[in-house]
Amino acid sequence: MNDQRGDSVVVSISAHSTPGSHLAAEVATQPDDWVRAETTAAAHRAVLPQPGERVAVIGCGTSLFMSRAIASLREGSGQGITDAWPASEVRGGRDYDRYLVICRSGTTTEVVDAMRAIPTQIPRTVICSSPGTPVLDLGDPILIDEVDEQSVVQTRFATTALSILRWHFGEDLRPAIEQARAVLAEDPATALAAVRRAEQISFVGMGFAAAIAEEAGLKLRESCQSWTEAYLQTEYRHGPISISTPGRAVWAFGPLVPNFAADVAVTGAHFEHRDIDPMADLVRVQQLCVLRAADQGLDPDHPRNLNRSVVLDR
Repeated sequence: MNDQRGDSVVVSISAHSTPGSHLAAEVATQPDDWVRAETTAAAHRAVLPQPGERVAVIGCGTSLFMSRAIASLREGSGQGITDAWPASEVRGGRDYDRYLVICRSGTTTEVVDAMRAIPTQIPRTVICSSPGTPVLDLGDPILIDEVDEQSVVQTRFATTALSILRWHFGEDLRPAIEQARAVLAEDPATALAAVRRAEQISFVGMGFAAAIAEEAGLKLRESCQSWTEAYLQTEYRHGPISISTPGRAVWAFGPLVPNFAADVAVTGAHFEHRDIDPMADLVRVQQLCVLRAADQGLDPDHPRNLNRSVVLDR
């Protein structure tokens, strides 16, 4: 889920009004959000993971998937050992030099509990978009309230948090930003016609794109109750390929492993793949969420059984 789950909220609205949802509007700001992330990364350089540090990245739901993407990218760039943990399953005794916490709402019980359990001498940094919330008092805060969302479904907060770290790791996100602008300039009804009514979609990727695949599957489950799954590309052939068939789809993020497209073709499932940055390709999935929610008369801003934050009774 997003950061989180809460009381059931189901609101049915007409299909023609769904494209005007908060979700649709928030998806569209992302290229500009990723541009600003460069300045944010530079301003907070001192409290972001430093080369050589052992780092744990913590989150729940979407924020956990962004944590996994960050961990993959940081280790892949040779900057140090990086683990990603659900807030409820943080491992102690690992001699971390820094904790990086991602939490949109700033109130998620598992996150607050995890931060309070971190030894006080270990630095911790929290990225949040909600002013005046508990997590901001429990670490060095990076408040990005300009990308806060009215939709329960996370989009721009998550990708902007990831963008901050990608800029910090020395990546140039300008190509990804331009690719996302190009995606948003398309007619999604045309560009996504082949997957719009797929019975089932399996998302796959390698490296940080595997975490993007997990996030893509979650977005469709949240916004329109779709049957989606997510795997490493290399693991797809170890069982999950058995559910692929005509009328279903396999969507790959990032570079393809050898023979992957051919293996999908044998199943008869539609194969969706673009040679663009996985973060830009995720924008296409977010657009698909809006389309499929409209098709079903669902409100993508208020998914069934979800709320902005999981705050547990004690």
